[in-house]
Amino acid sequence: MRIEYVQAVLAIVRMVPAGSAVSYGDVAELLGSGGPRQVGSVMSHYGSGVPWWRILKASGHAPEGHEADALRRYLDEGTPLVGAYREWQRTGEGRWRVDLQAARWAPDGEDFDRMDAVAEQLERELHRLSEADDGMSV
Repeated sequence: MRIEYVQAVLAIVRMVPAGSAVSYGDVAELLGSGGPRQVGSVMSHYGSGVPWWRILKASGHAPEGHEADALRRYLDEGTPLVGAYREWQRTGEGRWRVDLQAARWAPDGEDFDRMDAVAEQLERELHRLSEADDGMSV
């Protein structure tokens, strides 16, 4: 995976405010590049330094294997949740998820300007990297 794409995904993830969440597919759509699997791969390999818990499966479930840490963060940030999260917190039993409909981040105009700048930079970098440097191309 190109580091330019990784950096762009992480830049978008950093914009998601506390108490909000988006899906992997939302990040790809906001960036205008890749898809949920590519964003998931970036998050899996490079996402530990950004608010990873705010990026979810489309179902609203926390990243697998990180549910306990994510739940603590959701509760601290006031992220809308549904299901038996209190029971799960006490006993490890029960199902819960982020209420993605209620928690979904709604970027404002300034956020979109910043996202557009990230997407444009990515496009320039990928275009530059795809140009032939063989001295023969015009």
